[in-house]
Amino acid sequence: MNSRALSNIPAKVLEQLPLKCSEGLGLALADDEDGAVMVFHWCNKAFSEITRYPHDEVVGRRGTILIGQDMEQGMHLLIIDKLMNWERFSVKTTTNRKTGEPYRVQMTWNPLSDPITGNRWWLCSLIELEGQPLEAWSRYAPTHGVADQEILAKYSEELVRLEKENRRLLDLAKTVARESTEDALTGLSNRRHFEVQLKAWVAALRKGGASFAVLYVDLDRFKSVNDTLGHGAGDRLLVHAAGVLRRLSGQEDLIARMGGDEFVILKPLGDSALKISGLADEIVHEMRKPFTFEGKSILCSASVGVALADAKMASPEQVVADADEALYHAKAHGRGRWSFFTAEMHSDSIATKQLATELLVACDRNEFVPYFQPIIDAKSGHIAGAEVLVRWSHPKRGLLLPGDFLHVAQAMGIMNRIDRIVFSALREEMQHFDETGVMLPRVSINVSAGRLEDPSFIHDIKSSALDPGRLVIEILESVYLERMSETVRWALDELNELGVTIAVDDFGTGHASVQGLLKIKPSILKIDKDFIRPVLDNDDSKELLAAIMGIGKSLGMNIVAEGVETEAHAQLARELGCQYLQGYFFGKPMCAYDLHQILLKTGGQLWCINKNLGVGASAKTAL
Repeated sequence: MNSRALSNIPAKVLEQLPLKCSEGLGLALADDEDGAVMVFHWCNKAFSEITRYPHDEVVGRRGTILIGQDMEQGMHLLIIDKLMNWERFSVKTTTNRKTGEPYRVQMTWNPLSDPITGNRWWLCSLIELEGQPLEAWSRYAPTHGVADQEILAKYSEELVRLEKENRRLLDLAKTVARESTEDALTGLSNRRHFEVQLKAWVAALRKGGASFAVLYVDLDRFKSVNDTLGHGAGDRLLVHAAGVLRRLSGQEDLIARMGGDEFVILKPLGDSALKISGLADEIVHEMRKPFTFEGKSILCSASVGVALADAKMASPEQVVADADEALYHAKAHGRGRWSFFTAEMHSDSIATKQLATELLVACDRNEFVPYFQPIIDAKSGHIAGAEVLVRWSHPKRGLLLPGDFLHVAQAMGIMNRIDRIVFSALREEMQHFDETGVMLPRVSINVSAGRLEDPSFIHDIKSSALDPGRLVIEILESVYLERMSETVRWALDELNELGVTIAVDDFGTGHASVQGLLKIKPSILKIDKDFIRPVLDNDDSKELLAAIMGIGKSLGMNIVAEGVETEAHAQLARELGCQYLQGYFFGKPMCAYDLHQILLKTGGQLWCINKNLGVGASAKTAL
C-alpha cells in the first residue's frame, strides 16, 4: 500500500487496528547481545485474551511467559536458537495460558530495529489454532526414512510462507511502532519517546543548534479527583489537559505525558524568552477554568516549572531536572502558578538533599524529642493537657522547629519513623510525670491527613503503649478531610474505637467546613489564633468568634481557643464560653523537664483567676 492510499484511511480507523485485530501482538525490547533476552513493553487486546495475561501483567515481563510447561523441550530450544540469531521464524506449538490451560498456537517472531536509538525489538504474533495438538518439533527435525528432497521442499514452502507473513507483520509493525512512542490515553508522546527526542535536541544544541526551554506541568490535586469521582473522571481530566497543551503549543513543540498527571513540553527558545513565559502564563490560566465531567464542574489547576537549555551550559541534559525543581518551587508557594528555575533553587535543592541525608541519620540516632505547650481549663485555670510538638535536637544546628525539617520528612515518607521516636519518648515522659505525682491529664498530637492514610499509623498508636484515654489526635489539612478517602475514614473509626479523642485544629481558616465536621465528628474544636488575637479591639471579630463557637457547641464539641497571648484574651475567651485555652500567656512550647518543674511548683494551677474581679495571673508570670 503506497503512502497516498494510506493517507486516505481515516485516523480513527487506523487507531482501532490493535483493538479489533484477532491476532495477538506483543512488542518486546531485546538485549543487544542476546535476542532471546527480552522484556515486553506493549501488547494488544487479543494477545491478553489468548494468553490470559492482562495488559498490565504483560508489560515488564520476560518473553518466557509464552513458554509453558506443556511446550516440548525441543521446540523450546529451537525458539531460543532462532531468537539468539535474530532470525524471522514461525512455529506451531503447544504451550500454556496463565491459568495453566494448554492450547495450540502459531507463534511468529519478527525482529525490528530503531534507527534513532539502535534498540532492537521483537514483534511477536500469536494465532490460536483449533483441533488436536501438533508435534511441532517434527516439522523441523527430520525423521528416519524421509528423503532429503522432501525435507528441502518442506523448508522452501515454509520460507515462502514466512516471507508473506513477514510482509504482513511489517505493516502491522508500523502501527505498533507508532503506538510505542505515544501515550495510549492522551495520544501525546510517551516518556520513552520524550527521552529520545531530548537527546536529539541536546545533541543539536551542542553542534550549534538553537536553545530551547522545558516546561514541566503538573496537575494540582489530581489525586483528589481520582479519589472522589473515580478513575474515569481522572482519565477525562488528563485528556482535557492534553488538549489544552496541544492548543496552546506550537507545531514545532514536543509535548509528552511523563506518567500520572505530569506533562513536559520541549519548545525552541526562538528570538525571545517572552514566548516561553507567555506559554506558561496561558497554561496556568486555562487550567484554572472549570472542567465538566458528567454534569459536574471540577476545579483542578496546574503548576508549571520552566528552565532553559543553551550552549553555554556545562550539562544541558540537566534542564529537565531544573524544570522539575522550578515546578516544586511553584507548588510549594501556593500551586496554580509557574516558576522559572534560578541558581537559588539549585542551592535550595542541594540543601534539601543534604537535609534529607541528615534526617535519615537523625532517625537512626533518635534525635527527635517532644516539646509541650500547656492547655488550660478555662473555668479552673488548672492544667488540662498539653499539645505535643516535635523538635529536632540537631548535633550541630541545635534545636530545630518543625518548619525547618517536617516538609522534607513528609516528602521522604519518613514521618512514621519520626512519630515512633516521639511516641517512645512521650511514653517515657508521661510515665515519669505519673511516678512523680505530677498530673498531666492528656496530650494532643498533630496528625496530617497523609499520615492518617498510612496503614502503619494505627499500629504505631497501639504499639506505643500510650493510654488511648489520655491521647488526643489533632487533625490538620482539613481540606482533604472534606473528601475523606476510605483509608482516612477507617483510621478515624479505629481511633474512636480505641478511645482516642479526635480534635480538628485551626478551624475557621477556610480549610474546613461544617460538612467536614459532620463527617469527622470530632470531640474538640480548636479555633485558630487569627480569630482570637483581634477580638479585643474589634467587635466584628468578637461576633465572628462567637458564631464559630456556636457551630461547635451546637454539634456537642468542646472549644479550645488558640493564640491566647494576654490575660485579656484569656478572660474574654472564657466569658464567650471557651472550655480550654492555649497560648503564649500560659507558656511557649517547652521540654518535658521545664513543664514538669512548672507543674510541680504550681500544683498544676497555671492561671490564678480572681473570681471577684475576673482577672488574675498566669503561672508563667508568677514563677
